[in-house]
Amino acid sequence: MLKNFPIKLILILTILINKILKFNHFPDNWKEAIIFPINKPGKDPHLASSYRPISLLSTIGKLTESIILHRLKNYINENNILNPNQYGFTNKLSTLHLLLRLTENISEGFQKKKSTGAVFLDIQKAFDRVWINGLTLKLITFKIPPPLIHLIHSYLTNRSFRIRINETLSNVSAGCPQGFFLGPLLFNLYINDIPDYSLTKINLYADDTAIHATYKKLETISFA
Repeated sequence: MLKNFPIKLILILTILINKILKFNHFPDNWKEAIIFPINKPGKDPHLASSYRPISLLSTIGKLTESIILHRLKNYINENNILNPNQYGFTNKLSTLHLLLRLTENISEGFQKKKSTGAVFLDIQKAFDRVWINGLTLKLITFKIPPPLIHLIHSYLTNRSFRIRINETLSNVSAGCPQGFFLGPLLFNLYINDIPDYSLTKINLYADDTAIHATYKKLETISFA
């Protein structure tokens, strides 16, 4: 839709977005999401947990968000901030690379007649449980530029959503919805300082975590 805007409207939009970036304030009207519950395949339609929330957000808001994401990504990449064990939503890395690393570590252990024990963790509703003030504190710790921190904090706070079922809209207020551009990268930063224990190796794909240890004795693996 934005591609069809006339030049005059594009210029006005450019001025508007530049003002948002200058004053580090994300408009509240762009932070309201309309959510459509989609039933997961094979799940009981009578259970709320069987539905996946699909969020519809302001197109102009998403455009502005993509600009914020671009600036945040550039700073993170230039300063090597992201945990090297993180494979989720990172440039040139995928689940394939994570699985290759894990299988290589296991194969290397077999060649040395060692066993590998692993624990796989999946945080339930991980994105919904992010503490916004805690995330802001971590952005400060990572020395993200203050104007960018203020803008991200403005984007994350005072969000709301309404659920559309058939033609009816609810009036429920809540935190940030899933599916927005900044979400995955901000979550990666939120868990970026996850402890790295010397006796184990850790692999991350956003909120999915694999912790494994390779030793000759099973007792050592259990201890690790």
